Amino acid sequence: MPGTYVPTEYLPVLVFLIVALGFGLGSLLFGFLLRPRRPYAEKLSPYESGMLPEGEPRQKFTVRYYIIAILFVVFDVEAVFMYPWAVAFNKIGLYAFVEMMLFILILAVGYIYAWRKDAFVWD
Repeated sequence: MPGTYVPTEYLPVLVFLIVALGFGLGSLLFGFLLRPRRPYAEKLSPYESGMLPEGEPRQKFTVRYYIIAILFVVFDVEAVFMYPWAVAFNKIGLYAFVEMMLFILILAVGYIYAWRKDAFVWD
């Protein structure tokens, strides 16, 4: 009958979500109630390293920092793509070999471009 169907298959998922949420919130509440509360000026300062903070906490980063980060991600993804290819090298044949060489060539062109634009120089 339409409208009266109760999906009982989802009941274990609902129970799991309730238990997980209860465990997380219970742990936070338990820690909040039992932890020692002794606030003092040094503890409430932004840094607990014992050194006085120097300068503003919100510093601007140069664009070069983000370029280095993006280049790291690009070349890290290259390694992630090359690992399964290397593992299955004997099974994939010449077509996959040519595809990987094209992939490496495209990345090499990007690497040379970044090198010529001094993207790897950290000033």
